[in-house]
Amino acid sequence: MNDLALSVSKRNILGKKTRFLRHQGITPAHLFGHGLKSIPLQCDTARLQRIIAQAGTTRLIALEIEEDKQPRSVFMREIQRDVCTGALLHVDFYQVRERERIKADIPIVLVGEAPALKEKGRTLTHSLTSLSIECLPGKLPPKIEVDLSQLEEAGQAIYVRDIALSPDITVTTALDQMVVKVSEMAVERVEEVVEEAEVLAEEKPEQ
Repeated sequence: MNDLALSVSKRNILGKKTRFLRHQGITPAHLFGHGLKSIPLQCDTARLQRIIAQAGTTRLIALEIEEDKQPRSVFMREIQRDVCTGALLHVDFYQVRERERIKADIPIVLVGEAPALKEKGRTLTHSLTSLSIECLPGKLPPKIEVDLSQLEEAGQAIYVRDIALSPDITVTTALDQMVVKVSEMAVERVEEVVEEAEVLAEEKPEQ
């Protein structure tokens, strides 16, 4: 059984009238799935907010629908919020088949410290923030950690091919795509440009 569980009920209020639900602290939702007819649902907003904070869109949730005998394994496919207030507007749940592989974009989290950054004039470029993978729902990681401690010199980089994952997980992002790189900042060149500008200013004849 999944670590996270959420109780919801079926929803009869549809369309624009759902705004009345939000005023009552209830968030409208929908359940989708392969070969599954869409089911309108509703859930206590405060409880849903807590689940969103824990699960995001990458953790399995046991969705307990009233009158159903068994909970359903779902992901949150889409979370809609008010662009001005950030208030929760709507959530889409996607029901998965636990023996059917799914595709997902998993966030990349940088951990550790890069020894190369201890020298002045160096910077870390973070080029890739998520990794596209395919695996069984139960094997889906909530995040993928990339250890920076292996970056000891300027110019070193970590690529997708360098990330170690479970053999149950297939990476669909290009393996030669760069994740992070330590680079030298172009300080000397900036100083040269400033010096050249100063020389030209001194050589310019007075009007």
